Amino acid sequence: MSIIHILDEPTINQIAAGEVVERPSAVVKELIENAMDAGATAITAELKDGGLSFIRITDNGAGIPKEDIPLAFLRHATSKIRSAEDLLSITSLGFRGEALSSISAVAQVELITKTPSSLNGYRYLIEGGEEKSLEEIGCPGGTTIIVRNLFYNTPARRKFLKSATTEAGYVSDLMERLMISHPNISFKFILNNQVKLQSSGNNSSRDILYHIYGRDISKELISLEYQSENISISGYIGKPVINRGNRNFENYFINGRYIKSNVITKAIEEAYKPFLMQHKYPFTSIYFEINPSLIDVNVHPQKLEIRLKNSEEVYQTTFHVIRDALSNKEMIPKVKLTAEEEKKEELVRLPEPFEENRRKQFTSSLHGENNVNTISYSSDPKEKTSTQNYVAEQCSYPTSKVLNTSIPAKADTLDEKALNMHRNDESVSNRVPEVLSTTQMNLFEEAETETSVPFLSKQALQEHRIIGQVFQTYWLIEYQKELYIIDQHAAHEKVLYERIMTAARNKTFASQQLLPPIVLTLSLREQEVIKKHEEVLASLGYEIEQFGGNEYSVRAVPADLYGISEKELLLEFIDELAEDFIGKVTDPNSVLERVASLSCKAAVKANHSFTSEEAATLINELLTLENPYHCPHGRPVIISMSQYEMERKFKRIV
Repeated sequence: MSIIHILDEPTINQIAAGEVVERPSAVVKELIENAMDAGATAITAELKDGGLSFIRITDNGAGIPKEDIPLAFLRHATSKIRSAEDLLSITSLGFRGEALSSISAVAQVELITKTPSSLNGYRYLIEGGEEKSLEEIGCPGGTTIIVRNLFYNTPARRKFLKSATTEAGYVSDLMERLMISHPNISFKFILNNQVKLQSSGNNSSRDILYHIYGRDISKELISLEYQSENISISGYIGKPVINRGNRNFENYFINGRYIKSNVITKAIEEAYKPFLMQHKYPFTSIYFEINPSLIDVNVHPQKLEIRLKNSEEVYQTTFHVIRDALSNKEMIPKVKLTAEEEKKEELVRLPEPFEENRRKQFTSSLHGENNVNTISYSSDPKEKTSTQNYVAEQCSYPTSKVLNTSIPAKADTLDEKALNMHRNDESVSNRVPEVLSTTQMNLFEEAETETSVPFLSKQALQEHRIIGQVFQTYWLIEYQKELYIIDQHAAHEKVLYERIMTAARNKTFASQQLLPPIVLTLSLREQEVIKKHEEVLASLGYEIEQFGGNEYSVRAVPADLYGISEKELLLEFIDELAEDFIGKVTDPNSVLERVASLSCKAAVKANHSFTSEEAATLINELLTLENPYHCPHGRPVIISMSQYEMERKFKRIV
C-alpha cells in the first residue's frame, strides 16, 4: 500500500498561504502593494479586531476587468511579468501572483471593482478558495477588497496570532512605513472606526516625518542627496542626539520597498559609530534607487530581503554619504533650560499679592491714588497666558530719571494693555491655524540654522575664551553668544584616541620604555593572540618578548598610553584581544580599535584639576579634530547653551 499521497488543491493552497499570509499585517501589505501597482493615488485601510475579523482596503486605481477577476485569484496568475527574464527589470512591488490566491484560501473575501472604461462594476465572492458568486453592481472606480474571518478554516494558525491590539500595532507600523516610502500617495488607516493615521499625498517626505514622529525628531534631521550611474540616495538621517536602544528607527527603502539588508544596516551603523554610544542606534529614513538589473527581489516570501549584485558599491556609497553628512554638521547638543511642557502651555506667574500691593503703594505715594489706574488681573488662565508679553513691564520699577514725567504715562499704558488683553487673546487665537501651518513649513529651515561662525573653526580657535572649571570636571568656554561646556575626561579620551588613530595611519608611533619591564603570565590562548598580532602590536609601539615558559616581558607601550602601564590593565587588554580572536581571522583594525579604546583608561579622570595651561592645550587640540563631538564610547564631549536660553531662564526675555 502506497504511503505517499498527492495532496488535494485546497490543502496545497492552505499550506502555500502560510508563506505569504502570516498575520493580518501581511494581508494589508499584499493588498496595498497591489493597489499601488494599479496606479492608486489614494488608499484606505480599515481594520476591526486587529484585522482578525475584518480588513477592508479601498483604492482609486485602475480596477480589474470582468474577465480577469476569477483569474486574479488563481495561483501564479499575475499581470506584472510574463517570464523569468522580466525579474531582471522588475519595477512593480508584486510579481508572483500569490497574494490573492493565498488570502482567499484562508479567509472569506469580497472583491468590488470597476475600471475607468466600464459603466458598471462587479462584486466577486470567494471563501476558502471556492468561488461563490460574481455579479454586476454600481460602484465607484477602483477596487475594494474585504477580508473577513482570517484563518477561519485553519484554527491552528489562528491560535498563534497575538492579541488584537498587538496585531493592530503591526499594521500601524506597516502603514507608517508605506506613508514614508510613498509620500506621493494619500493613505488613511482606520482602526475600529477611528482614523489613526493619515497622509496628504503631497509628495513631501518632510511632512510625513513630522506627522509621524513629531517635532522633537523632525527638527534634528539632516537631509541626504547623492546620485551616480547605478545608485541614488535621498532622504533624512537623524543627528546623533536622536537614537534608540533598538533598530526600530532604522528605515530604508530600495526602489519603493521596505527592505532589511545586512549590507545597508552595517554601512549605516559603521558611519554612525564615532557619534553614538555603544548599543545605541540612529534614526534613518533613506530612499535608495538602484538599477533593477543589479538586485534580486525574489529571495524572500514577504520580499523583505533582496540580493545585491553590487553590495560592495552599495556599502561604500551608503557609508560615505552618511559619514560626510554627519561630518559636515556641527553636532554639539543644545541645552534647553526651559522645559518643553512650559513652552507648550506656560501660565505666567504674576507678582505675589504682597509685591503687587507694595508696587501700588509705591506709585501711589509718588502721584496720588487718582493718577494711577488699578490693574486687575483675571484669574482665568486663558487671560493670564495672554499677559506674558507684559510681565517684564509689570515687574519693573521706575528709575530716578523718569520719576517726574513718565510714571503716569507708563501706568496708563499698562492699564490700557491690561484692558485690551481679551482682544489680544482673541487675535492670537485667530492666528493659531496660521501659526501651526507656518511652523511645519519652517521646521526644517529652523533645524538647518547654524551659528554664524561654527565653534569648530579657525576663528573660534583664536577667539574662544576659557572661563574656568566647575566641579573639577567640566570646562566652560564662551564664544560669540554661546556657552560651551566640555567634559575634560571625555575630551582627553577623544584626543588620545585620535592621536593613536592618526599615528597608526601615518605609522609614526612612539614608544615609552618601562623601567622595570612588566612581566605577564599568559595562558596558551593568550600567547597565541600575542604571536598572531606581534607585528601589529609592534607597529603600535608595544615591545613584548617571551621571557621564558608562560611569561612575557612588556618593555614598552605606546607613548600616549603610558598612563595604563599597569599589569592588571595590560592583562585586561590581552583578554579582550583573545575574545576578539576566537573563531576569527587576524584583523589589524580590531587590534587598533582595542588599543585606541584604552584611551579611556589613560585619560584624565573627573574630579582632577587641570591647570589653565593644560586645559587650553587640550581644548585647542580638541577643536582641531574632525569629529570632537563624542568620545570613542559615544558619550558627548561638548554641549552648548545659548545666551537666549539663559536670558529666558532669568526672565530677561519673556
